Amino acid sequence: MKGSCLCGEIEYEIDSIDMPVAHCHCRTCQKAHAAPFATTAGVMREHFRWLKGEETLSSFESSPGKRRYFCSVCGSHLVAERVSQPHVIVRVATLDEDPMITPQMHIWTSHDVPWLEYEGVPAYPEWQPGRK
Repeated sequence: MKGSCLCGEIEYEIDSIDMPVAHCHCRTCQKAHAAPFATTAGVMREHFRWLKGEETLSSFESSPGKRRYFCSVCGSHLVAERVSQPHVIVRVATLDEDPMITPQMHIWTSHDVPWLEYEGVPAYPEWQPGRK
């Protein structure tokens, strides 16, 4: 499967998703993604490779030993890693193809924002009715 950033400057490829997909609600994911949670999955390093734009990557150590990588042009957060671990953490929403698996869990929900609703909120396939 291939993945990329918003502007297309950076592309990567994975052979498989090797760990369960999870929605992470931790404060650093909330800030890094400007969202109440980020959907992530572990990919073994040997199953991950940059295809294009690696020189455009920027990174930030968001907590001791954890580095987050993002596009320096558009800001898309693509992966994170702890160098001591055998996997990288892919941001599933940056995949360009359907990974054909669904999230298995929500983690760090103790950090949930108070306005987050899981049930009972209307959903629309595109814009809400009446929006111009």
